Amino acid sequence: MLKIQERLTNGFYAIMSLPATAMGFALCVQIAALSWILSTRYNLDIHQVGFVWAAGPLAGILGQVIIGVVSDRVWFWGGRRRPFIIIGGTMAAAMLLALPNLDLIRRTCGIGNIMVVAIIVALTLDMAINISFNPTRSLIADLTPDGKPRTKGYTWMQTISGCCGVLAYILGAVWGNQFLIYFGAGFVLVTSIVPTLLTSEPRVLAGSCPAAAQTGASAAPHQTNVNQLVRISIAHALTWLGVQTMFVYIFAYISQMLFQVTDNSQLTTPQSAEIGRTISLAFMVLNTVGFILPAFVLEPIAARIGRVRTHRICVAIMAVGYLGVLVLGRSPSSLYVLMAVIGVGWASVVSLPFAIMSEYVDRARMGLYMGLFNLSVVIPQLIVSLFFGSIVKDAADKGIIFAICGAALAVSAALWLLVREGKSVAAALSVSE
Repeated sequence: MLKIQERLTNGFYAIMSLPATAMGFALCVQIAALSWILSTRYNLDIHQVGFVWAAGPLAGILGQVIIGVVSDRVWFWGGRRRPFIIIGGTMAAAMLLALPNLDLIRRTCGIGNIMVVAIIVALTLDMAINISFNPTRSLIADLTPDGKPRTKGYTWMQTISGCCGVLAYILGAVWGNQFLIYFGAGFVLVTSIVPTLLTSEPRVLAGSCPAAAQTGASAAPHQTNVNQLVRISIAHALTWLGVQTMFVYIFAYISQMLFQVTDNSQLTTPQSAEIGRTISLAFMVLNTVGFILPAFVLEPIAARIGRVRTHRICVAIMAVGYLGVLVLGRSPSSLYVLMAVIGVGWASVVSLPFAIMSEYVDRARMGLYMGLFNLSVVIPQLIVSLFFGSIVKDAADKGIIFAICGAALAVSAALWLLVREGKSVAAALSVSE
């Protein structure tokens, strides 16, 4: 074991965050490039793009639960999470390389319909991300004690991941999505494999700290609080209903509202490039705020007022940002400003809920519960992809996209009122008071 792991130094938190960063980077590339490629290169309609995006959540519904259960119980290649991170990272890199080559794959395999190829690639890419995402998040819980170290683990995860996500969108904006895809494939491969070889996993998942697990010391495991877990999952699901609507359909909003384009088949090459650049810059702003806040702002605030209250406030701010886009987002500059507001919520969405949830479940079955908790992400993704595409397509005003986002986040903020603070955090707050 590295000394930095024994001491839980900042360097170790950074290394521990890199596998999740790899999967987050792959997701950023998918968000920036998938809808853009399908709409501009292959002229798929917006609801067809939604069907392609549905492939991923279908993989995630079973994939993360199964991988979570298996990774709790197995041990090979020197770890229980390591093998799945390596396998998933390699698959994700390969599928990123496939994205700009869908037509070549179609001709080589003799497949007539480009949508079939797109769905297969999207399904495999998202399955690869899901194979790895659960173990990368579970790894952080495996290697950190409850309370502040756990919060720090997940906020550092988002800070490192978000910083690299910003890099992804900068690359897309400056050198184009084609370059981003090829760079992303190499980045994902390296950052998913190398860091996992530098961390030492506990052989036994028991007790309240990594040291106890590694020495085999007996300690009472957490008891799962199903009631609180369900409340957290429902509130988180409403968040993702809004977030995924933005991810999948923002292309349609930007095309109509900012560039007055309603028919993708009539797009010129310069228009296509400019729309892609605007999307990349918008998500760059979102992720810039998203990576700065978690470790440097949200963690200190959560230490003072609690994780749940901090997250609830951030989700409410995100709802305001979405509704702001609906009312004011009629130019690239106004969209970028409002994406910064939305980024406050995004910073919390991808960090604090995992720390909150982890205190209510049996640590020895963290992979299982991470997989179950992931259902609060993939089921909303599936709903958005399968059912919202037709709504967006038929709407004359694509502002309906952000109306849906704002409404979903407002309901989510209200539902977070039903969630209690975990015992270790509540105890720390009472001591500080």
